[in-house]
Amino acid sequence: MIDPSARVHPSADLEADVTVGSGTSIWHRAQVRTGAQIGSECIIGRDVFIDEGVVLGNRVKVQNLALIYHGVTVEDGVFIGPGAILTNDRYPRAITPSGELARAEDWTVSPIVLRSGSSIGAGAVVVAGTTVGRFATIGAGAVVTRDVSDFALMAGSPARRIGWVCACGARLLDSEGRKAPAEPAVYSADPALACPVCGRHYRYNPDADTLIERVGLHQGASA
Repeated sequence: MIDPSARVHPSADLEADVTVGSGTSIWHRAQVRTGAQIGSECIIGRDVFIDEGVVLGNRVKVQNLALIYHGVTVEDGVFIGPGAILTNDRYPRAITPSGELARAEDWTVSPIVLRSGSSIGAGAVVVAGTTVGRFATIGAGAVVTRDVSDFALMAGSPARRIGWVCACGARLLDSEGRKAPAEPAVYSADPALACPVCGRHYRYNPDADTLIERVGLHQGASA
């Protein structure tokens, strides 16, 4: 079902049983496979591939040439950069051990979940079977091979945490105004982190290895 308010370019290829929400735009030569679900107010860029059964939430932006394969779930407000790839098979083979062409029953989908507000940089690869946490940022060209904490800033191949980011996307600073480092031990004595752009404040939670926003301390308020 395609909502009447959605805009689908004539060159886009939408297969049967695709759902497209209100206000969504699908641009030139995008391909959306059968059973895919795209929420409201999404932007699907040129030459994007969305495989069968993929689920995209509301207000998701998928930039040109991104590839999103079967088994991927994308929550609301996620950004997927140009040329990013989300895979679904941790042990890919074209043939079986006996040399026959591998078919659907010969492999197992390893799902990917992108949590609300996360961002996947240009050319990044998210390997099958991983979850990217809320408002985490994956740097351009990074290769994600394991789960990513909420608000984590990841870079490299394989991707490693190099710091922390705010819900607004800016890199968080420690109490001395330096870029907050990745290692949790640094926060044992002084766990407060602040955003230099929007003023939000966070505290490191060692049990979950993630950040928790300190509600009421944003928009310029003092810690």
